[in-house]
Amino acid sequence: MVHDFPDTATFLSEQDRARVIRRLKQDKQSSAEHEEFKMAYFWSAITDWKMYLGMFIYMGADMPLYAFSLFLPTIIKNMGGGKYTATHSQLLSVPPYACAAVLTITVGYLADRSRQRGLYNVCVSMLGVVGFGLLLGSASPHVQYAGCFLGALGIYPCIANTISWVSNNIEGVYKRGIVLGFVIGWGNINGIVSSNIYFKAPRFKVGHGVVMGYMLVCLVGGSTLMTFLLRRENAARQAGKRDHLVEGLSEKEAESLGDKRPDFIYTV
Repeated sequence: MVHDFPDTATFLSEQDRARVIRRLKQDKQSSAEHEEFKMAYFWSAITDWKMYLGMFIYMGADMPLYAFSLFLPTIIKNMGGGKYTATHSQLLSVPPYACAAVLTITVGYLADRSRQRGLYNVCVSMLGVVGFGLLLGSASPHVQYAGCFLGALGIYPCIANTISWVSNNIEGVYKRGIVLGFVIGWGNINGIVSSNIYFKAPRFKVGHGVVMGYMLVCLVGGSTLMTFLLRRENAARQAGKRDHLVEGLSEKEAESLGDKRPDFIYTV
């Protein structure tokens, strides 16, 4: 039902196929032409610095994501003094996730149009840092519950935004698939950390402190570094400092360079 490339989509007319290919080429973020897997795509992926920095950023979002569900039930239980019914407790766990869902969609919409994904990562993740600061610094269940809202707002939008950011800056179907596999896989592995740092209820100081550190170093720091490096590379390309990479190459050979092409402008 889902076709890999426009030239294999049997439901498209020749006019529709030409239109789709033209739009994909104008976007410069997705491969328009048919590709066959080659080991060159694998080596291109694992030698690309953007993959490793993307892994570093994503671990700053994914580890807190797994940790979030570990302490929210305890906070709700303490807030009600143990008097809440199971249904009441379940309902109180919904609002932080609902707010995070709305912000995730909003950030996706705005970041996609502004092409400033790094800036949104940094700003949104600071909400999470403040939220975990409240969780870490206050013994009041009501303050901690407020911190849960900020924590969720700072985590969930960064998950989708980071994956989209990495995808935007990797050209080629197979290279992109390999890079995203490493980025998402490494982020999920960091769930092991979250399951081993939450103890000594109800304050969970070690757990909240480690999560806050992850968000500050990996998510905020990594996103800031990625934005700086991509801006610098874009400036070099626009100044013609990468034009030598396509000297003597045909148009087809130049396109095969993917995101290393001098006219490929990164999403910052």
